[in-house]
Amino acid sequence: MKPDISLRSSHIYLNADLASKVFEQIHYAYVTYVKEQQRLLITPVSSQWFVKMYEPTQFLLKERNLEGDKTLAIREILIDNDLDSNDRDLEYEWIEKTNLLKVVL
Repeated sequence: MKPDISLRSSHIYLNADLASKVFEQIHYAYVTYVKEQQRLLITPVSSQWFVKMYEPTQFLLKERNLEGDKTLAIREILIDNDLDSNDRDLEYEWIEKTNLLKVVL
């Protein structure tokens, strides 16, 4: 079974089930890294509250395959924050009420 979220070649991979729950038909995500929490926060661009709370960067959510897996290219975030870029599965928490993914990096 594929992990829900993983880091591969400086891309966040979201499996199809999780991607469709969080993003539905939206093709862009707001992403920000919160150093104090060591968390990458990811939410659809429809989340207006997120822009007010953080200064996120907008990323294209790319289709990876016919199953619906999606990826976000986060190389610049990894480099800017001097984060481990080794490929690995990632732990996360999904806050359904606000449609926010908190990914441990």
